[in-house]
Amino acid sequence: MFDCGPATTYKLVRAGLFPTQIDYLFFTHHHFDHNADYACFLLCRWDQSTGRENRLHVWGPEPTAWITERLVGPDGAFSHDWKARVGAPVSQSVHANRGGSLPRPEPSFDVDDVEPGDAIEHNHWIVKIEAAHHVEPWLESLAYRVDSDGGSIVFAGDTGPCQSVIALARGADVLVVNCWDHQESMDENGEAPGQTGTLDAARMALAAGVEKLILTHTGPHLCAPGSREKGIADIARIYPGEIVFGNELMHIPLW
Repeated sequence: MFDCGPATTYKLVRAGLFPTQIDYLFFTHHHFDHNADYACFLLCRWDQSTGRENRLHVWGPEPTAWITERLVGPDGAFSHDWKARVGAPVSQSVHANRGGSLPRPEPSFDVDDVEPGDAIEHNHWIVKIEAAHHVEPWLESLAYRVDSDGGSIVFAGDTGPCQSVIALARGADVLVVNCWDHQESMDENGEAPGQTGTLDAARMALAAGVEKLILTHTGPHLCAPGSREKGIADIARIYPGEIVFGNELMHIPLW
């Protein structure tokens, strides 16, 4: 899973997935619209745990580890909750009736801060990490490339055009990037720096040579009737590949 914004846990369940089925979580950056549901996800995954699921691994730019500790650590904001569930007989019974064993374990996850140039290798995939361009130096933003036997996909997060993301995405099958508004509007109103509009997204996808461009994080103007069609037409004049505007709970064939 990439990022954990508002209502992510609810949307996972709506999509037919449960928190205990998510073993790997990556954060692109720590604006609240990308991490506001993190506590809910961690606590739901831990609470529903029976000990038979895989251990959760979390990666992201600083301060990912700091945020995690302050949410669910021994003195974190939600420590009163999980300590009660660990200690209270009724919560112990609920845990045992789900198939868990006693004593009930405390929350425990593997959480690491990562930086550009790092790579994470798994039996079936490798994730490469590079810098994205969003709101530095106030927050660090990262882009991730996942290469597997099935294909390659790049999650650019919220980024403006930058060579590091283009290089990371070069030759990938899919690029997922934010597209806030029509480029001309963003260039005029000052919202273009640090995030992509229609034409900047198209230029990045063209330069990287990806086969499919998936646009997310669209603002209200691009959601108006007929506006996305105009956006697709503008993008298609620059980028010849497949263009998809993402929607909530949308299932997209990647390759």
